[in-house]
Amino acid sequence: MIRERLEGLEGVVAATTALSDVDGERGELVIGGFPVGELAEHATFEEATWLLWHGERPSTDELRTFRRELQAVRSIPDATMALLTDGAARQLDAMDALRMAVGSLSLEGDDPIGLVARVPTIVASYHRLRQGLTPIDPHADLGHAANVLFMVDGCLPEAERVRALETYLNTVIDHGLNASTFTARVITSTGSDLVSAVVGALGALKGPLHGGAPGPALDMVFEIGDASRAESVLRRKIEAGERLMGFGHRVYKVRDPRADVLARAAERMFTRWGDMSLYVLARSVEAEALRLLEEYKPGRRLQTNV
Repeated sequence: MIRERLEGLEGVVAATTALSDVDGERGELVIGGFPVGELAEHATFEEATWLLWHGERPSTDELRTFRRELQAVRSIPDATMALLTDGAARQLDAMDALRMAVGSLSLEGDDPIGLVARVPTIVASYHRLRQGLTPIDPHADLGHAANVLFMVDGCLPEAERVRALETYLNTVIDHGLNASTFTARVITSTGSDLVSAVVGALGALKGPLHGGAPGPALDMVFEIGDASRAESVLRRKIEAGERLMGFGHRVYKVRDPRADVLARAAERMFTRWGDMSLYVLARSVEAEALRLLEEYKPGRRLQTNV
């Protein structure tokens, strides 16, 4: 039997990009010419998207027009909603539902503005359908991030929640040639359509070693439940050979710069809510995990990732 060892593309120059620059040794990320903290914490999602699409910040008029263009095409086809309804009845994984639903957006053409505008409607609609709730139509006057929260909850969101989501979306808007970006580039290089490229990228993003990691990382925090249990639970996982999701990165050999950006956004949001318990628990688990990883795997530089 011949066994192949998959080495990935580490050290291989597969493409060049001017969208973002990642320095893993220094723990720096520059997106569209701006340090991630500066862009993610202050720009709206629309501003960050325009920057990556056009290479410069939008003027006031350009930003206003872009927002109106997105707001005008947020509704999804009836066939897409029917697909989501069927998927919710079967309790399909959310990423599977998203992948299938995005594929159905070919019914509306291959417009990049339409894709960006409709994905949040798909996500929010499926979230509500899985809970037995009726999907909420997009709000005609809200920005991109605020509209997501409105379609999930059915009420106008607080400013800190909107800012937290804006920050998260901007933090992960581009990261060089990661797995999903590479997948999309391969598909577009064949002359295929944009919807196909996004569907392929979503397939790569679903993987637990890529976009699928945040869920298990949060599940671990919920499993621990109380900071006093962190050491015993984490020791058991490490000694059983389990990977601690949320720690270690193929590129960053120091703390992921995006982690600090998100920590600040989370702290502001939970402070505004007046209940810091989940935030404090997460930071306690993080500190204990870093201590134990250094104890069990000294020199591996397994720091907090995004």
